Formats: sequence, C-alpha cells, structure tokens
Amino acid sequence: MYAFHDEFTQDPGLRYLNHAAVAPWPRRAALAVSRFAEQNVLLGARDYPDWLLVEQRLRERLMRLLNAPSTADIALVKNTSEALSFVAFGLDWQAGEQIVISDEEFPSNRIVWEALKPLGVEVIQVNLTGSNPEQTLLAACGPRTRLMSISAVQYASGLRLDLERLGHGCRQRGVLFCVDAIQQLGALPFDAQACDCAFAMADGHKWLLGPEGLGVFYCRSDLREQLKLHEYGWHMLEHAGDYNRTDWQPARTARRFECGSPNMLGAMALEASLSLLEEVGMVEVGKALEERVQWLQDGLSALPGASLHSPLNPARRAGILTFSLAGRENQALFEQLKREQVICAQRGAGIRLSPHFYTEPRVIDETLALLRQLAAG
Repeated sequence: MYAFHDEFTQDPGLRYLNHAAVAPWPRRAALAVSRFAEQNVLLGARDYPDWLLVEQRLRERLMRLLNAPSTADIALVKNTSEALSFVAFGLDWQAGEQIVISDEEFPSNRIVWEALKPLGVEVIQVNLTGSNPEQTLLAACGPRTRLMSISAVQYASGLRLDLERLGHGCRQRGVLFCVDAIQQLGALPFDAQACDCAFAMADGHKWLLGPEGLGVFYCRSDLREQLKLHEYGWHMLEHAGDYNRTDWQPARTARRFECGSPNMLGAMALEASLSLLEEVGMVEVGKALEERVQWLQDGLSALPGASLHSPLNPARRAGILTFSLAGRENQALFEQLKREQVICAQRGAGIRLSPHFYTEPRVIDETLALLRQLAAG
C-alpha cells in the first residue's frame, strides 16, 4: 500500500474516529488550498485556465470513483441534499405516485421526499430489521412506485445494503433507483453501472477526505433531460463562454445542474484528497478499513456490558460501528469520550465509531483501553 502516514499528522493526543461525520484532510489537500490562496494573493485569477484543469481532473477522478460512463454524467454540487433536491423536484410527479425509502434514513434522504406531499406523492418507509432488507424494500414497490431512494450505508446503524440486487430489482419493476452514497463513497468501492442506479450523490467531507461545500451528483445520461431545471445561470449553458449569445440552451452534460460560478477553492482540496484515494486504490482502502472496524468490533465484543448495534457480518457494513455500554447513558458516555479526545458521534442507539483506512493502531488501542476502564466502572 502507498506510504500514506505523512499525509495525516493529527495531534498526537487525538483519537479521531468520526469519518462518518466530518473527516480530517490529508496534508496534500491543505497544501493545495495554501498554494491556491497564495496564487490569489499574488496573481489573482491570472492563471484561471490552470484552475479549470484542476476542476476537470476532479471530474475525471469522480467519474472513476463512481465508475460512471463519462465525465458528462458528473455534476459538482454543493452537497448531497442539493443533488437529492434536483431529483425530487426535477421529476414530473403525478398524484398517487409513491417513493420507497427506509425508516433509518438521514434527514436529507427523507425530508426531500416528504416535501412532495403537496403534489400528492406518498413516501413509504420500510423497516430494515431482519436478514433480508433488500427483499423487504423491493416487496414494498407496487404499481404506483416511481422511485426508490436508499442510503448505501445507513448513517446510524452502519448497515450496508446490496446495491446491485436493489438496482436489478428496481429495473425489473420499472422503478428509478436513487442512491445516497455518502457513507460508502471513499470508504469502499462503488459502481454506479453495476448497481444500475439512475442517480447517486455524495458529499466530499466524509470518507472522501475533502472539505464541506462540494459534492458529486451522478445522473444517468438517459435521465438528464427528464429532470426539470429550477436553477439557471451562465455556467449551466451549453455555450457557457459565449456571453452575448441569446439562443441559449442548458448544457447537454450534467453541468446543466451547475447554475453559477464553481467552488474552485473546494475543488482544489477535493481533487488533492481524491488523488490520495486513487494512489492507495479503493480496494486497498476497503481492506484496510475493514481490518480496523473488525479490530474495534473484537475489542468491543470483549467488554462487559457492551452492545453492538451495527452488523457483525463484514459484508453488511462499511466503516461504521455503533455501540452502547450497559449502565452508561449515551450522552454522558459521548461527553466523557470527547473529554478524552476520542472524536466520535452519538447516533442511533449508541456511540458511533468510524475509523478510516489510515487510522493508526494506537488510536484503536487507546480507545479500547479507555472503554475497558469505563466498562469496569
């Protein structure tokens, strides 16, 4: 594996296990932003064409990361919620149509669909407990189901779904398949073509190791023009550089969803972060992450009074492990861990730990040692 340790020089006392929320940047991302800032101070936008080359590399990296057929399928968006809104308010809904989601979704992948209620659209929430959640989700798709929108990995439990099975089942039923990929993209390999999704989206600030404020929206080519546009501006035009043209039309590519000036600062950082993931390779990233999650699982399973609320089967998880301790209120436990510099999150039924591929062994060992002390009372 690529020698990545110099990329992550966090405070020695920090135990960072919160990549499912907001991740630290690798050093190369910080350097890219620093260079960009210095250029702005000294030269302004003199070298703007070079900036556009970085943005193009970012699109190419995202295309490969998602295994999209072309960069034409990739839009750079502010966040996952914006991309979901493009789908929700771009499709031409008819009263009585249904959307299938799970009952574990992060609000971004629930509220946007519930906002369609005034149009007569019904949201069906499916419970994912049981050994075959994919079957339950597909069974909920009836003749009025227009779309299924599901998180690849559930943010609280860490449950990972079989996207290929869901995508195939949706295609058989004539249902559009939308994937909120924010908890998988950058943690494990993702394949938009293999899972036959119509749409996929993710933010850059979690497993992709980038900044907040810049994400990706994959829209299958045959569906781009079926989404009504609600944002317009100079950047989303087919002839974006021809400012005097009056016979304008939206871009034929997914750039049609990018109405105005790009987040060039974010692009500098995210492009650098993705270059690291590509150098390591997503297969290796996934293997290293699984080793660390298993390490945490083994340690937590040995603690008296510990309950694990995430799947124990590696095929059913990505980078999230949620647990609780008997006799310890979750909020109090979270605050105590925070004081000990264990950076995690309180989610769902307990405390969510989320390492990444680069997480040092001492971070896991020290966290488990601290939890053993707390469990012992």
